[in-house]
Amino acid sequence: MKGGIILAGGGSGGHLSPGLAVAERLHSIAGDIETVFACSDRKIDRIMLEQAGARFEVITAAPFSIRPRGLLRMVRLNLRGTREAERLFRNTGATTMVAMGGFVSIPVVRAARRCSVRVVLLNLDAVPGRANRWVAKQADDIRTSVHLQHPGALGNPVQVGFPLRRVALAPSDALSCRERLGLEPNRFTLLVTGASQGASSLNALMRILLRENPLAFDGWQVIHLSGARDESAMRQAYAEAGVPALVTGFLEKMGLAWGSADLAMSRAGANSVAEAAANTVPTLFVPYPYHRDLHQRYNAEPLVRLGGARLALDAIEPDLNRSAIGGPLIELLTDPDQRARMRDVLKQQGHVDGAAEIARLLLEMT
Repeated sequence: MKGGIILAGGGSGGHLSPGLAVAERLHSIAGDIETVFACSDRKIDRIMLEQAGARFEVITAAPFSIRPRGLLRMVRLNLRGTREAERLFRNTGATTMVAMGGFVSIPVVRAARRCSVRVVLLNLDAVPGRANRWVAKQADDIRTSVHLQHPGALGNPVQVGFPLRRVALAPSDALSCRERLGLEPNRFTLLVTGASQGASSLNALMRILLRENPLAFDGWQVIHLSGARDESAMRQAYAEAGVPALVTGFLEKMGLAWGSADLAMSRAGANSVAEAAANTVPTLFVPYPYHRDLHQRYNAEPLVRLGGARLALDAIEPDLNRSAIGGPLIELLTDPDQRARMRDVLKQQGHVDGAAEIARLLLEMT
C-alpha cells in the first residue's frame, strides 16, 4: 500500500468515528487509497472497526499516569507500541498518518517520527488532552474541528469542519427513519445516548423518571442507547412505565436515531455535539462527570450560547439528577415551542463536510 495512510486513535467511539469518516471520504475521492487504523486493545475499538469493515492493527499503549507503578507501565507498554507501529509503517509503506487523539496515538506518532512519516494532528476536543498537546509538538500539520477553549493550546491550528460518518447523518425524513427502526412513525421521539459505551448515571435517572413521572413521556417513544450492561434493566423500566422504547447497547447507524429524534439527551463529546448539530436535533447535553475539569461542557457551549441546545451537569447521584437533569428534560418534553426554536437555530448553522477537507489534505501530502 505504498503511499497509504495510517489513522491512529482509539479507546472510545469519539476518537474512532471521525477517523472512519475521513477514511470513508478518502475511499470515495481516491478509490485505490488504502487505510489502516492503529487502535487500542479496548473492545469498543474492535467492535466499531469490524462493523465498519475497516482494516486495523492493535498497538500496545497505556494512558498517562503520575503514579510510579503506572508511569513505569506506561513507559514499558508505549515502548512496545512504538516498535509495533514501526513495523506497521514498514509493512504498509505508509507515508502519512493522522493522529485523532487518545493514548494510543503517542507510540504511533513516535514511530512515525522515526520512520520519516508525515504527521497530521486532528484535534477533536475543545480542551485538548495530554496526548494531543504532546502530538502537536511533533506534528507537521495541525487541524482542529472544534473551537479551542484556550486559544494557543495547540499552537496555531487550522480550523476545519467536524468529520462525520455518513451513517451518523439522517438518510431520510423522520417518518422514514422511525419506520426503519421499527418505531411508530407519527409519535414524538426522544433519543437518549451515553455515546458509544452508554452512561450509567443517565440510565439510572431515566429509570427514576419513568417510575415517578411516566406522564411526562405521554405521546413519546424513546430510542435509548444504554450500553450493554444496563440494556435489560432499561427495557424492563420502559415496559413497566408503558412507554414505547427501542433499547440497544450500541447502534452503528446513528443517522437513523438522530433522524428519528425530536429531542435528544446526550453526553457532550465533540462527536455527539457535532452529530446533534448536523442533524438539527434540539439536545440537552450532559457532560461526562468524571473528568476533573468537565471539559466536555466546552464542546457543547457554542450551541448552548446560540440557543440550539441546553446544558445540565451530571451530579452522578440519581436523587440529585432528578432535578439537575430531569427538570430540564421534562421541560423540553412538554414544551414544543422551545424545541421548535432550538431546531430553527440549528438549521441556520449549516453543515461543513470536515471529513472531505481532511481527506483532501491527506491526499495532497501522500
